[in-house]
Amino acid sequence: MPSEAVPVEERLFSLVLALVATEHGLTKAEILSSVQGYRQRYKPGGDNASLERQFERDKDDIRELGVPLETIELASDAGNNQNLRYRIPKGAYDLPADVTFTPQETTLLNLAAEVWREGSLSSESHRALLKLRSLGVDAIEPTIGYAPRIRVREPAFEPLRAAIDKHVVVRFSYLKPGEDTATERTVEPLALIKHEGRWHLASFDRGRQERRTFLLSRIVGAVTTTRTAFTPPEGDAAAAALADLDRILANGRVRIRVVPGSDAETRLQRRAAETLADDEFVLNYSDSNLMADELASYGPEVVVLEPAHLRDRVVQRLRRVVADHEGTAR
Repeated sequence: MPSEAVPVEERLFSLVLALVATEHGLTKAEILSSVQGYRQRYKPGGDNASLERQFERDKDDIRELGVPLETIELASDAGNNQNLRYRIPKGAYDLPADVTFTPQETTLLNLAAEVWREGSLSSESHRALLKLRSLGVDAIEPTIGYAPRIRVREPAFEPLRAAIDKHVVVRFSYLKPGEDTATERTVEPLALIKHEGRWHLASFDRGRQERRTFLLSRIVGAVTTTRTAFTPPEGDAAAAALADLDRILANGRVRIRVVPGSDAETRLQRRAAETLADDEFVLNYSDSNLMADELASYGPEVVVLEPAHLRDRVVQRLRRVVADHEGTAR
């Protein structure tokens, strides 16, 4: 019987927990075979390619969150990627000693808290710690007391995650770009995935009788959970959906020029797929509307050179901003 799916945030937290708890780092095999969220699907001596790809994506996700994940290559194993070791230096992850919070700031942070309200060390954490020790890995037990408290996520996430665990059909209203009215979708939810910093639902759309991926931020209103059960298809739905999104991302290319020294240059240049000049480079995108929204948000700091359809969308957004603010200046 397949094990119950582990929530994404629990897997990421368990990964951070394990990497902070080790002083000398863990190899990929040690992580996949011992850490909550990976070990349930790990096949000793078998094909773990999809699990390894998930680990690579998770590494990128926690780095984007500002976690200082290090890769260590031992001199005796130079060039052997399987023996690379990963760790999070505790000193680099701690808050500076001079950073404190006032009671009012602490209250605001607690108001934002939604997860990890249980004890700081769950049974899964105990199990992971014991497994790490069985591998001969030194684990620093005092670090097993940290628990994240803040999360920002779309309201649809929790009901969809519950429906995925129970294998039941859901309904929701979905607003596509350029449309004024949302349409109701009835789908079999298969997996929640994070791509380019945004949450998506991999599913089978019963109305259209095909596999569809939905952006959670475009789900309007509440998700309705039905009592209609379904049998999930064979295969890794999350990996398949991510592969589709990666293909779309690779095909979407926009050439832009930025103002040197601007915020746009700082934020966008690091994502460049190709650098053409000091102030001109190419970005990949998977959703033209979201990319147009982002580029327009930089105002005069970004000029879209091509493609024309994306340039037009950015111009439309800028004109809308001007129109909305006409006559408001004093």
